[in-house]
Amino acid sequence: MLIRQDDNSEDREESIEDLTSKVFKLIVEQGKEGILQSRLWKELNLTSRDGSRIAMRLEKRGLVTRQRVLENGRWTFRLIALRLPLDTTSIEGAPCITCNLESMCTEDGSVSPNTCRLIENWVLVEMSKRMDAKKDITNTTTATTTNIQIESMQE
Repeated sequence: MLIRQDDNSEDREESIEDLTSKVFKLIVEQGKEGILQSRLWKELNLTSRDGSRIAMRLEKRGLVTRQRVLENGRWTFRLIALRLPLDTTSIEGAPCITCNLESMCTEDGSVSPNTCRLIENWVLVEMSKRMDAKKDITNTTTATTTNIQIESMQE
């Protein structure tokens, strides 16, 4: 068991596996940039000794890498996840996921992604959504710029 200090100075015990999972989750949430080990310990109210043990444990498991860095005149480690979760948002809603013919679908077969109307329609709809979103951003920016110009003319 590791003991963490809460802000109200009550001691709380938590298993090393639970803390290891929390630490890894926070490292993954930081993406490719990772997180400074010292910042992570502060966020989780860990001692540097316990935090270092968890970091080394994650490193031994091949989940993170520890890069030594000089931060504000002090040496610390930047913890970076070696395996980040895949982003599936680009394929969510793709017809292939639920298609009954998926097992027969090949590039040169009678059922092919090259000739599939379902994929074609899905791509067109997704493209249209993204173009509409870009137009909304452009319109908002243009409206804001126009409002700023009008306000400056009134002054």
